[in-house]
Amino acid sequence: MIIGIPKEIREHEYRVGITPEGVKELKKDGHRILIEKSAGAGSGFSDEDYIQCGAEVSDKNRLFNDSELIIKVKEPLSSEYDLLQEGQSLFTFLHLAPNLELFSVLLKKNITALAYETLEAGGILPLLMPMSEIAGKMAPVIAAYYQQKVHGGYGILLTGAEGIPPANVLILGAGTVGMNALKVAFGIGANITIINRGTDKFKLIDALYQGKVKTLISTKDNIESEVLKADVVIGAVLITGAITPKLISRALVSKMKKGSVIVDVAVDQGGCVETTRPTTHSNPVYIVDGVVHYAVVNMPGAYPRTSTLALTNRTLPYIKILAKTGIENAIKGNEPLRTALNTYKGKIMHKALAESAAK
Repeated sequence: MIIGIPKEIREHEYRVGITPEGVKELKKDGHRILIEKSAGAGSGFSDEDYIQCGAEVSDKNRLFNDSELIIKVKEPLSSEYDLLQEGQSLFTFLHLAPNLELFSVLLKKNITALAYETLEAGGILPLLMPMSEIAGKMAPVIAAYYQQKVHGGYGILLTGAEGIPPANVLILGAGTVGMNALKVAFGIGANITIINRGTDKFKLIDALYQGKVKTLISTKDNIESEVLKADVVIGAVLITGAITPKLISRALVSKMKKGSVIVDVAVDQGGCVETTRPTTHSNPVYIVDGVVHYAVVNMPGAYPRTSTLALTNRTLPYIKILAKTGIENAIKGNEPLRTALNTYKGKIMHKALAESAAK
């Protein structure tokens, strides 16, 4: 199979779809790998690194024209839509529910689109998990930075100080993002409340943190009460393939402490705060009603070396299956890959995505 790895073009996106070692593995299986010039530079991989592992360095147009399977990190942007070939296959983070424009392009061009974030195996999301882990660990650090008065916060140190209490950190969601945000926030000494739809994680949290973390079931009253106390809110909500529910309304944001900080990690699927809108690493925050909002859609891209290595570790086994057996046979014979399938021959293939599109 001919596999293409284009250079990511989203602003300050330094990750790449595969490492040179990943190329070497695919080359051993007899596949042809085209990689765009300088695609790996942001992650510390040179063109020569890829050439030594068997890849061919290509320009973007030839890569898209010749490749049967495109491997990316982030979804195609509008300038890449015309490059996608009729009937081509695409494997990447897609987050289609809030992106109707891309959704329409994939359907119109009969793209077989497989999304990292909807691939399920053994009840988990193995391709999303490493990026969620990194974003979760980043969130309290980012919040601490923007709590500085010079960055729009009202100047509370998350750790507290001698005789001074630490900041109140509210985490919405106890999935991979939430649990990793909790790990870091607890480690720096913040006062933490975590709210989740179910109670399944609460026993684990109590055991790990010896009852020092407040756990609450997700209700409107609990969310409102804790949001109003919070110095930092971390949005870590995910419903696989679907638009993220808006747990914090604009009206509630207007009542929050002035200078408090929201880090909405759920922004890829639309965000869990009504005032969330996507931002970039070069312009990461904005202020609504005195509340600092951070909503960068590619948070792990800030740490591309770690992120690219972690992502390839998880995606490579599935890429190998797709390439070895062919796209259609791989989808038929592999249940996790079927869960990754979002669009196929002009049809929506993921139930939650279809439900979101119908709204």
